Amino acid sequence: MKKKLIFFIVASIAMTYSQAQNIFDGLRYSQEQINGSARFQAMSGAFGALGGDLSAININPASSAIFLNNSAAISLGVLDKENEATYFNTSTSSFDTDISVNQGGLVFVFPNANEESPWRKISLGLNYNNTRNFDDELFVQGTSSNSISDFFLAQAQGIPLDLLELRPGETIDDLYSFLGESEGISAQNAFLGFQGFIFDPVDDNPNNTSYSSNVTGGNFNQDYALLSNGYNGKFSFNVATQYEDNLYFGINLNSHYFEYNESTFFEERNSNAGSTINQIGFQNNLATTGAGFSAQIGAIYKVTNELRIGATYDTPTWYEISEETSQYLETERTENGQQITQIVDPRVINIFENYNLTTPGKISASAAYVFGKKGLLSFDYSYKDYSNIKFRPSNDILFSTLNTSIENNLKAVSSYRLGGEYKIQNFSLRGGYHFEESPYQDEITVGDITGFSLGLGYNFGNYTFDLAYSRSEQSRNQQFYDVGFTNSSSINTINSAFVFTLGFSI
Repeated sequence: MKKKLIFFIVASIAMTYSQAQNIFDGLRYSQEQINGSARFQAMSGAFGALGGDLSAININPASSAIFLNNSAAISLGVLDKENEATYFNTSTSSFDTDISVNQGGLVFVFPNANEESPWRKISLGLNYNNTRNFDDELFVQGTSSNSISDFFLAQAQGIPLDLLELRPGETIDDLYSFLGESEGISAQNAFLGFQGFIFDPVDDNPNNTSYSSNVTGGNFNQDYALLSNGYNGKFSFNVATQYEDNLYFGINLNSHYFEYNESTFFEERNSNAGSTINQIGFQNNLATTGAGFSAQIGAIYKVTNELRIGATYDTPTWYEISEETSQYLETERTENGQQITQIVDPRVINIFENYNLTTPGKISASAAYVFGKKGLLSFDYSYKDYSNIKFRPSNDILFSTLNTSIENNLKAVSSYRLGGEYKIQNFSLRGGYHFEESPYQDEITVGDITGFSLGLGYNFGNYTFDLAYSRSEQSRNQQFYDVGFTNSSSINTINSAFVFTLGFSI
């Protein structure tokens, strides 16, 4: 059935900043995956002191000055995500496969015609990197002694009954919109639960603010599904230069853009004695877009012909974000011995005022040893403090509370990347390993990231072809809702990617 869409712009403060942003939202737009060219990915992104690769510009802007000639490259990736979920001793698996453009860019090298100048050359680059892919499918199934009805009941407590009842001539859409404008999303959730007969008022007084559940205790068969898609892309305009024979400087001005769309559906069934409600289905949809800006400055120094060191500073990224949400509820209840289906579909899209997000900066140090024309080893270290994630305006009480929670729960992390390459004439063999600490202080909510990579390439002269495979693994606890019903599932996620890159001189 097609839904009629009723749009409204929210003007009140209560609604503007109550669409339930949480720590996971901040992390989603702050973390990056190792995506890029096949050579870059085959060596787990350990390119901070190497340069000479278009994706290396993404982590050290001095990298473009290493190039000897004008170059271009484009990379395609086949990405696979596997989720293993455990919920009350029930295990389920889900998979998602996607094809995307990992990277595309070019660099122009301009040698200095004045041979007496210490400034050897200048390079100009433009590169796109898909820093994160949001495509995902997650399915959770199990039997719990807690009910999602507790979520709706918790949202309703304290809200006057008068706000949840329809007036003569008033529609579901009308009251849902009004509650969003005046009271916020918690009142909208309470309204859905009341209209779905999940709970009843303790008394029928319009000023009543206490409610009791129509779902009795027992066992509940529960399914949770999450579908998401989107990406986070980074466009870098790069300028770099070489000073004398051993020192390279560079700067990136970065434009960021992301899209994230998520749909979750929770279904619960019970046959508990005395329970009026036997089935609940609750759907939430989220559409988010964001645009931002950041900068990077970096340097590479050749200590000897074989040994190189590098350093980079990434500024925070400043985003402006817009969000839209919609909801749907369906229940089945027993009344006078009959099963009745109740659908509460507001057919309303909540459009919120834009808000700002600042993601943390990063410092990186790297070293590489080049064995002539035979191969190389490279190591990168990065430090990033996720407790510096900030939602704004910070004078809003809800964002202020969220920022305090971020400071109390997240921490600074270190990440390590190790890569190697061995050349046999025009043929190259590559491998890598990467590790990133958990951003959570408890290291349980979200775990460490560990992974490895392999690859090979062939240099045809004017062009190159490279292939890479990478794999990373991370565990987390996925909490379904923030209040009332706070059950969570243990998720282990494996990300795998095959990347193909065509590079050529221009």
